[in-house]
Parts: sequence; C-alpha cells; structure tokens
Amino acid sequence: QVPLVESGGGLVQAGGSLRLSCAASGRTLITYAMGWFRQAPGKEREFVATISRSGGSTYYADSVKGRFTISRGASKNTMYLQMNSLKPEDTAVYYCAADPVNYLPIEEGDFGSWGQGTQVTVSS
Repeated sequence: QVPLVESGGGLVQAGGSLRLSCAASGRTLITYAMGWFRQAPGKEREFVATISRSGGSTYYADSVKGRFTISRGASKNTMYLQMNSLKPEDTAVYYCAADPVNYLPIEEGDFGSWGQGTQVTVSS
C-alpha cells in the first residue's frame, strides 16, 4: 500500500471550479493506476474518474464527463482532479485511490490504497 493525502477541497458556488490534489509522501506514483471516488451524505461511495499508469488513458463517470479532468503532475508523486462547472450534486467527500495495476481500474475493489478524503461543498 501507498500512503495517499488529498487536498484542495472547500466551499464553492455552483458554476465554480476546484482542483483536488493527491500526493504520496516519499513515494512515486508512476507505477500506480489512480482514481477518484466520492461519497455524498447518506449515499454509497461512487466512482468519479481513473487514469492509467502512463497517464495516456482516462475514464470518467457520466455524471462528471466534460466537467472534470483527471491528470498526473509533472512530479511523479502527484495526481489531480480539475473540477469545473460544479453543481450542488457534486457535494461529497472526495477520495483518491491507487493500485499497481497495468490497466484502467474503475471498481472500488480494484484499488488497494486510499486517502482519508477531502470535503467538497457546492452551494446553490
């Protein structure tokens, strides 16, 4: 497992933007496929986006496609989620996840390492 720390959450008005970061202290993430999940109050955790080890492949949930972008940072231990055109229904705790697999994982069970989460609140 790799220790992951999310940051960048906060309160934003509908239509605004936030960029979440996920970092692994002292570890490189280039050998890990990465993903973002979210959990809204009273709901199960759901898939948001995933990126391959190389960064060449990505996949998004339909609910965020065209608004969110997952990417890897120039430093080899950071991953981002750029969130634009935010909606109140995007309000949730956002988690980053990682696993050393050579494919594009999208299921929660595909990931072995998880961060503690960062709160995103979108006001209407």
